[in-house]
Amino acid sequence: MSRTIIPFGPQHPVLPEPIHLKLVMEDEKIVEAIPAVGYVHRGLEKLTEVKEYTQNVFIVERICGICSVMHAMAYCQGIETLMNIEIPDRAKYLRVIWAELHRIHSHLLWLGLLADAFGFESLFMQIWRNREKVMDIMEETAGARVVISVNTIGGTRRDISKEMLLKITVVVDEIKEDMQRLESVFFNDYTVKHRLVGVGVLSKEIAYALGTVGPMARASGISQDMRTTGYSAYGELDFEPIVEKDGDSYARTMVRLKEVYQSVNLIKQAIGKLPEGEISVPVKGNPNGEVISRVEQPRGEVLYYLKANNTKNLERLRVRTPTFANIPALLQMLPGSQLADVPILILTIDPCISCTER
Repeated sequence: MSRTIIPFGPQHPVLPEPIHLKLVMEDEKIVEAIPAVGYVHRGLEKLTEVKEYTQNVFIVERICGICSVMHAMAYCQGIETLMNIEIPDRAKYLRVIWAELHRIHSHLLWLGLLADAFGFESLFMQIWRNREKVMDIMEETAGARVVISVNTIGGTRRDISKEMLLKITVVVDEIKEDMQRLESVFFNDYTVKHRLVGVGVLSKEIAYALGTVGPMARASGISQDMRTTGYSAYGELDFEPIVEKDGDSYARTMVRLKEVYQSVNLIKQAIGKLPEGEISVPVKGNPNGEVISRVEQPRGEVLYYLKANNTKNLERLRVRTPTFANIPALLQMLPGSQLADVPILILTIDPCISCTER
């Protein structure tokens, strides 16, 4: 049987980001997938070596806008560890509130894109209407809608008033209620189940062997979530990782939808326990030594390696992003599937190529 190589991406109507794959086909069946990484490489890791360590907070936020708060959180936590800085308790809870708002915003963006991929335009708009509410909150609390720049070394740059905290509680409850009305389309609609159930199955053993992270891993039965390590204020909050066992595209959709509800609960817990006090501490001197900082982004664990030499400039910054960790699993899922399933399979890893290629 003759084989054909079809380039998929970097531009495609369904793809939110420019991922590039070469698909080896036998008729409509995929037998091999070859990734081509580097289409949007920007050299951000090198840039952090020539800027001062305090300026790098703004650089790492621009690795990816959707999870910018978590990038800044991971970087700041690493520097704070190197400099033995203990941030105020209020700042820890504020970081959690903004991080979970970003998680809701990211998952709603993905659910809307999935609905759009099915051709469900009305569902897409209703989900993104809820996402707009989250972005309005971020604009009111931080002055920006995506890259909000609230984290700083030593705490947070901004506080949230009591009136705004009350408004956040009301809005996240509204989002939860609205998504509960919409969830029957994701869980019960025939078209959605036909396109997702049993498609792109990733067993627990293979997911573990390939080092998958985030909803990809949890949908295959791996109970792994960096938030359970207790960084920031997560150690004071009550939650369990959302885990499904089927490992298919349907399970990955369920994990992300349920994590929206989990984030709503975590935000309300954090607001209820938010202590009074300062939001930052003074930072003096320069960092020295090596550290690894790990944070749970919407797509999974992001790992920051920082090497400092007691000067204003870092000697090395290295980022391992969740999409980079999940690409091997995507390449495992694609062979054996049909060409028509490729856009959905790529979407189910929730690719963030700007994170991956930097």
